Amino acid sequence: MDKKYFNGKKILITGTAGFIGSALAIDLLRYTEGAMIYGIDNVSSYYDVELKEWRLKELEKEAEKSSSSFTFLRGNIADKEFITKVFSEVRPEIAVNLAAQAGVRYSIENPDSYIESNIIGFYNILEACRAYPVEHLVYASSSSVYGSNSKIPYSVEDKADSPVSLYAATKKSNELLAHSYSKLYEIPTTGLRFFTVYGPAGRPDMAYFGFTDKLLKGETIEIFNYGNCRRDFTYIDDIVHGVELVMAKAPEKKKGPDGLPLPPYMVYNIGNSNPENLLDFVQILEEELVRAKVLPEDYDFEAHKKLVPMQPGDVAETYADTSALLNDFGFRPDTPLREGLRKFAEWYRDFYM
Repeated sequence: MDKKYFNGKKILITGTAGFIGSALAIDLLRYTEGAMIYGIDNVSSYYDVELKEWRLKELEKEAEKSSSSFTFLRGNIADKEFITKVFSEVRPEIAVNLAAQAGVRYSIENPDSYIESNIIGFYNILEACRAYPVEHLVYASSSSVYGSNSKIPYSVEDKADSPVSLYAATKKSNELLAHSYSKLYEIPTTGLRFFTVYGPAGRPDMAYFGFTDKLLKGETIEIFNYGNCRRDFTYIDDIVHGVELVMAKAPEKKKGPDGLPLPPYMVYNIGNSNPENLLDFVQILEEELVRAKVLPEDYDFEAHKKLVPMQPGDVAETYADTSALLNDFGFRPDTPLREGLRKFAEWYRDFYM
């Protein structure tokens, strides 16, 4: 895409110390001119704060080389006074809400943090967009909203009203809240259902990262559902490209047959449309960790693997139907899993070893 669209724009990105938020902000700094990028993050301790601070330092380095600017605002989106102040002072033209309490398993043990960040925090963003209108609000949803849906692949046209985790329920709530604000106040909103995002500087709570940590320590990795799970792994660069395409094209404001405004509201899947069996995924990860010299060639992987039952809140398969994304933007993520895991393994070696 031609990123000149973002030149000179004021763009607010929440979750900029996070995996997707930092990657998006870096890409915009790298390929735009005169853009004013503002990042919000509370740098929570949900996972390694040092990794989050490293991402912020990488952002600062990129900003020094860019003709666009980056301003970091440390704060919590659940703090309404803070969010209102930011919007009133910055007046962003595009807002991208990527701040959220992530993780399916963690939501079972720590529900409060999900309600605070994913419900109250998102409500605060919507209210700020109402008080200080934006051209477009783009926000992260999740493939988890499909829950126990048995139809494969998952289409945005499918029902998504059977969440199997609190995390999934909060993400579906975001879509419903966004729809109501789009309808009531004509705020253009687009939700993005991400499918298992991975890559360098990713989230340590994700399987590929956690498995690497454990194997390096000589610990046993647990492969759920006895290995009979399939995941639609989506490489970070594809996610960033998809987000930018969507950011640059807000849903149109139109009138319905009754003369009343139709909600300028859209939802898209962003996934690789190529589910991988977990056992095959682990095999590729092992090979790439050896290739990158993270692990020795004679590492006994079989001695460090254990097949275990499905865990609460999880699903057997995720598979994105990305035809809507392809039709509207001419884009379909397609980075092969081996290529993405190779880049992750090389980054992991350089960062930790």
